[in-house]
Amino acid sequence: MPLSTRIVDLSMPVHNNMVTFPRIVRPALLMYETWEEFAEKIGAARYGVTSLTASYMIVLSDHVGTHIDALKHLRHVAPGPEGIPLEACYGDGVVLDFRHKEKGAGISASEVQQELERIDYRLKPGDIVLIHTGAGAYQDEERYLTDHCGMTAEATNWLIDQGIKVMGIDAITFDPPVWAMFERKQFWEAHRVMLEREYYHLENLTNLDQIGRPHGFKISAFPIRWTGSTAAPVRAVAIVEE
Repeated sequence: MPLSTRIVDLSMPVHNNMVTFPRIVRPALLMYETWEEFAEKIGAARYGVTSLTASYMIVLSDHVGTHIDALKHLRHVAPGPEGIPLEACYGDGVVLDFRHKEKGAGISASEVQQELERIDYRLKPGDIVLIHTGAGAYQDEERYLTDHCGMTAEATNWLIDQGIKVMGIDAITFDPPVWAMFERKQFWEAHRVMLEREYYHLENLTNLDQIGRPHGFKISAFPIRWTGSTAAPVRAVAIVEE
């Protein structure tokens, strides 16, 4: 039996000044009603209860913070997050370390295979594969938009061929950064795999280095049950038994 269970939060904090992907509006988190205002307006203040429950109004894109992309992100007629199978969002986790890759590079299928050999792990259907670029360490800086590697269509398809339905990355996009895609004239190729195949990817993960091992842990990444959107926030965690 494990002596203890360690929970590692893999989710990015969401706040008004966070870095977001180009053309994704930053969130707005605003107090809608204070503790005193609610007590006054609900009528409790006249009976001496002058402080009750506060509430916030939150305006949030479906691609802000740690989230999972649904098939509708690419397909015009496809389910939103409500169609993501929950059983695919919990399973054995595997971290593949590509922090050594140059900024803007695409990760090939052979590089994924080499990393699996290095960590001595054989994938099985239902595993959740996490790509460690190192960008999660500077998620509050502007270089978070530019300084990371990303997945290629070839590598994404290879993982799907191994029975992987959920993958994730500690970067602002699953693909290489925008500047690199335009430089090579290869646009969102890993994303576009979704046009033909069923898979789901997590973006804006963080703290992958804190898991402390490349495999031998669980990942939980259940999406909010938003209906008809193109993605949904998740509270991704690693569950490590020691």
